Amino acid sequence: MDKMADSSSFSSFSDFGLLWYLEELNNEELNKFKLLLKETMAPGRCVMPWTAVKMANRKQLANLINKYYPGKQAWTITLRLFAKLNLKDLYERAKAETNWTEKMGPEVAEAGEIPEAMLSARTEYKLRIKEKFHILDKNYLLGKPLDFHHGASQQQQKLLERLFDVNVRGGEQLHTVVLRGAAGVGKTTLMRKAMLLWAEGKLYRHKFTYVFYLSGREISQVKEKSFAQLISKDWPSTEIPIEKILSQPSRILFIIDGFDELNFAFEEPEFALCGDWTQVHPVSFLISSLLRKVMLPESSLLVTVRLTASNRLKRLFSQNLLKSQCYVDLKGMSQDERKEHIYKFFEEESWAVNVFNAIRNNERLFDMCHVPLVCQLVCTCLKQQMERNDDITRLCQTTTAVLTCYISSVFSPGDGYLPSLPNEAQLRSMCYLAAKGVWTMTHVLYRNDLRKHGLTTCDTSVFLDMNILQKDADYDNCYLFAHLHIQEFFAAMFYVLKSDWEDREDSSQSFGDLNLLLDSKSDRDPHLTQLKYFLFGLLNEELVKQLEETLKCKMSLKIKWEVLQWIKVLGNSDISPSQLVFLDLFHYLYETQDEAFVAQAMGNFSKVFINICKEIHLLVSSFCLKHCRCLQTLKLDIIMINSSSAAETKQVDGDRITQCWQNLFSVLHTNEHLTELDLCHSNLDILTLKTFYQELKHPNCKLQRLLLKFVVFPEGYDSTFSFLTHKQNLMHLDLKGSNIEDHGVKLLCEALKHPECKLQNLRLEACNLTAICCLAISKALIKSQSLVFLNLSTNNLLDSGVTLLCEALGHPECHLERLSLESCGLTETSCEDLSLALIRNKRLTHLCLADNSVGDRGVKLLSAALKNPECTLQSLVLRRCHFTSLSGEYLSASLLHNKSLIHLDLGSNSLQDCGVNLLCNVFHQQSCNLQDVELMSCVLTTECCLDLACAFLHSPSLSSLDLGYNDLQDEGVQILCEALRNPKCNLQKLGLEYCGLTSLCCQDLSSALLSNQKLIKMNLTQNNLGHEGIKTLCEVLTCPECKLQVLGLCKDAFDNKSRRLLEAVGVRNPNLAIKPSYNYNEYGSWWRCF
Repeated sequence: MDKMADSSSFSSFSDFGLLWYLEELNNEELNKFKLLLKETMAPGRCVMPWTAVKMANRKQLANLINKYYPGKQAWTITLRLFAKLNLKDLYERAKAETNWTEKMGPEVAEAGEIPEAMLSARTEYKLRIKEKFHILDKNYLLGKPLDFHHGASQQQQKLLERLFDVNVRGGEQLHTVVLRGAAGVGKTTLMRKAMLLWAEGKLYRHKFTYVFYLSGREISQVKEKSFAQLISKDWPSTEIPIEKILSQPSRILFIIDGFDELNFAFEEPEFALCGDWTQVHPVSFLISSLLRKVMLPESSLLVTVRLTASNRLKRLFSQNLLKSQCYVDLKGMSQDERKEHIYKFFEEESWAVNVFNAIRNNERLFDMCHVPLVCQLVCTCLKQQMERNDDITRLCQTTTAVLTCYISSVFSPGDGYLPSLPNEAQLRSMCYLAAKGVWTMTHVLYRNDLRKHGLTTCDTSVFLDMNILQKDADYDNCYLFAHLHIQEFFAAMFYVLKSDWEDREDSSQSFGDLNLLLDSKSDRDPHLTQLKYFLFGLLNEELVKQLEETLKCKMSLKIKWEVLQWIKVLGNSDISPSQLVFLDLFHYLYETQDEAFVAQAMGNFSKVFINICKEIHLLVSSFCLKHCRCLQTLKLDIIMINSSSAAETKQVDGDRITQCWQNLFSVLHTNEHLTELDLCHSNLDILTLKTFYQELKHPNCKLQRLLLKFVVFPEGYDSTFSFLTHKQNLMHLDLKGSNIEDHGVKLLCEALKHPECKLQNLRLEACNLTAICCLAISKALIKSQSLVFLNLSTNNLLDSGVTLLCEALGHPECHLERLSLESCGLTETSCEDLSLALIRNKRLTHLCLADNSVGDRGVKLLSAALKNPECTLQSLVLRRCHFTSLSGEYLSASLLHNKSLIHLDLGSNSLQDCGVNLLCNVFHQQSCNLQDVELMSCVLTTECCLDLACAFLHSPSLSSLDLGYNDLQDEGVQILCEALRNPKCNLQKLGLEYCGLTSLCCQDLSSALLSNQKLIKMNLTQNNLGHEGIKTLCEVLTCPECKLQVLGLCKDAFDNKSRRLLEAVGVRNPNLAIKPSYNYNEYGSWWRCF
């Protein structure tokens, strides 16, 4: 529609503006507008002919309204009808426009000169946008053009329409949308399509009056401009109503396409940014101001960025604006679309099937193929291989092999064609630029960059002719690699091209340092990940030889030794590598496909920790682990739960997966020093479990500790614990939190009864067990000659279950020494059976009954057993057992007669001062052998401190006392310190966590630490000691007289001055460890983990 031709027929801005707004209506809205207009044409009010209105197009309708409703009446009626149609957006815009017109003054409005230019501006701009963006993508690969519209499907158009919807999580209107995607996935295609759709009135019609497209590649070539000049580049004429356009910033969308192509540092401080669109500034300042919402903060932004550079963009955005931001990932082709693309490429279906299967078997390669351009590259390579009857399965093992094949194909002669080869200097320069670009995330090569590194136009044409480089269609001095992966491959070649590394001009450059590249992390430096893949892939001698023959150059594999040295340092580090580091390393080592090299590399690791969530993780992990020979500890977190179904439904895939599991678990018999395997939190299917047990039964398997905490076993698999009858080395089995339940425990007990089972330590906490399994456990305890430790905590065994267990405990053939029944739903009823068992059993030394409703009655029954000289118990844990001070009387009477008990935990019970006073009367008796007493959270106050001080002052054996979580206050601790200063005091460990202490007691504590030569561990966490208190303590902690080795204090709980004092203590006294928190062992002692 040509709005320009008839614009002279309008005499004012409002005349033309009316047509402008009528053109914003779709057909349905226009018809409703006409019907509402008809209602205003009642007799005596208006003589506008309905027939003319009904048949009118938008331009004719505007003429009719202006004719029959002259002046302001036209706008009044139009605004009223917009409101009735609920077109709020159009109503607000039209209302604002009429207000602006009035501000211009009647003289200007009637002159007709300025309005004509201004009213036609938006239309001209849209026509210019249509002309500019209605083109095909000019990128080519292998001589075949790619359809520009591949990324502009209906699905992606819907994506565009929803981009600026209200943020569901924050409930705020989105003003900044970041569209992330891999190189070549179609981000620019989509942005160009967005511009077209907007210009055609099909996108953001009621949301944005103006949309401006800013190309990162183009902006990078501009030095200084005003923001007004920057956005005027696509304006069709020199006259641009910039003030009018920018007067409503909320109606403007700025598309910044290719943030990763902006070669700006973005280091401008906030105060230096600019909000004035008329001032001339460096373009980097303008873009930074726009992105950081200093320039036109009410405007909307749509920014495209490669995935590898998204973190760099995120750092620019203000934290205050996070709610109005949204990140959207552009996925590229789906799996089905990739399959369709491959099948279309090959004429013969059998070839397509083979290629698809070969690509799919390499998950990374298959993921790369979500980019159409890469998918076409891969298909082209594989087609050439198949035409030569070569093995495409082997080629598809690694991405490096595929890219090597591609590079070889484009530089190889064929069909009478002899390509021009780059000489070694040209190749080195191109690889240098590729590496620099990957490191700095700048992917545009400018002619000056090429010349600076000795590449003339003639030199560049070698790479252009072979589709390695492409010349930008819009900017004559810009070049790009045909795809990012090609650039990354050339960057990898930079490190293997033969040269003296020490004497290289670029050795001072960060990207010239091989160790910096090797030290990069995939989560922190994602832009370097594929480069590292290709680098490791080029350690394969066969691939290097292929490149040397193709490119007629010499490459060096010296870096193989450097890589091995880096891996050796990684393996010898005091801090074990994380699971992510190991997984990344396995991916890189797999890329080499060099088994001898992998064996050398894996020889540096005695401990390996790895997550296996996907088939690719299994593939690379099994490839590397099968070459291990020095492993001592292996931790696997397996949550890949569909390997069995894959093996059953796809025979080829199934065989491959089965072989991978066999390779992975072969470490059990190929590593003679492997003694610990941790599969905690794994989800094991039948195939995985069968393979694991098969390798576990191997005669060369020397495993001693098997940790299966929180493991999910497959349902209906009844051979779960048969391996125990074959493993005489296995002594420790941890099944905490696993889903074995009663049925599984019964199967386990059958194995425990076998004479060949030598298991000593069994943990079954939180396995959803009930009293039903207790009979089987009881029989196993009588039969087993090796089991000495059993943990059944956090299971609903109840009194009835423990009664069955006690039958075994009282049996002379039971060898159990330690038993934990914490939180098993027990009451005083169980204590009678337990008391009898304690008297009869001569081997049981440790019993934990924590978190059970034992009560005073239960403690009385247990105390009676403790009195008996036949009782050999050494440790009794009664934490959270719901008893009172009355139990203090029962326990104190029994302790007078007991010779064996050395550890007693009474924490989290209401003993109160009176109950503890009774116990203290016993503690200092010569007949009491207690060494370790825990009274945490026993409702104690200052009142009991004198008795406590007397107890540990005179006790011949008491060396450890935990009084944490009691309201002792400064006065109570001062009393304790007086005893600590006495040379007769034997206390070595004292717990005072959360005891209401302040700086007032720190002088006494300091004095005690100086005087006491035996106290080595003290816990003072969660006390408000203040800076003065810390200062007082620190003065003593560095003295040679202070023998303290562990101090419980959280540095972060204090001010900066106090933290610095504590850190200085750590430097001056290396024998002292200041620890913020402590991991409780099964009995809860804060110092037992040291």
